[in-house]
Amino acid sequence: MNKPFNFKLIPMIIGVIFLIIFIAKSTVTIGSGQAGVLYKTFAGGVVTDQPPLGEGFHLVAPWNDVFIYEVRQQEISEQMQVLSSNGLEIKLDATAWFHPQYENTGKLHQEKGENYIERVIRPAIRSAARSVVGRYTPEQLYSTKRDAIQDEIFTETKKILANQYVQLNEVLVRDVTLPSTIKTAIETKLKQEQESLEYEFRLEKAQKEAERQRIEAEGKARANQILSASLTDKILQEKGIQATIELSKSANSKVIVIGSGKDGMPIILGNQ
Repeated sequence: MNKPFNFKLIPMIIGVIFLIIFIAKSTVTIGSGQAGVLYKTFAGGVVTDQPPLGEGFHLVAPWNDVFIYEVRQQEISEQMQVLSSNGLEIKLDATAWFHPQYENTGKLHQEKGENYIERVIRPAIRSAARSVVGRYTPEQLYSTKRDAIQDEIFTETKKILANQYVQLNEVLVRDVTLPSTIKTAIETKLKQEQESLEYEFRLEKAQKEAERQRIEAEGKARANQILSASLTDKILQEKGIQATIELSKSANSKVIVIGSGKDGMPIILGNQ
């Protein structure tokens, strides 16, 4: 025979249910690389004067809310149409690395909201890119100024985000695309300039070689002039006498006729 239901247990069951709901609503777990912004419904709203909730398990009153933010480094990519200094349209592909300032996550939530990337970061990158690219010509963007505009866009963006509770770590310009006609014209111009530089180099090299040969020839001519001026008759006679003496010491037979040559120099006949 079934026992009658004890209606005295109803309040207990209801209490257990409410307790389960209360516990479920009162606990929150913050994952790795996240921070929790506490919103107190009956006590001033967003908590901005205290650090956000850190990683791990937390008990929160069920009438309050917790908004979870990613505080690790994040990445966004932006493709933009910007104008160069002469008004030509340039396609720019850039990537930004950033993260919310951990200690200011509450202020970020209160003033910018969870959609702060679209409200703050993307507009800042676009504004900085338009400002920087507008200082350069397509030729500069295509060749020598790629690294310069990357650094300048980073500096400009960081300046815009200075009071927005976001830490900008880096801006990378992945690609700069010019209109095809402009790109072809620039490549042709650069090729012509390279060929001109090569021609000037060859010409300068040839001129230097000609100058070297001229200086060498002048040096030889000057040396010959000095040598000719120094060879007087007496010096030649003295050299001849020295040669005769050396030859007389040779074991080979010879005939030496003294004073029979031109200018009184000895005539040396071969082996007899």
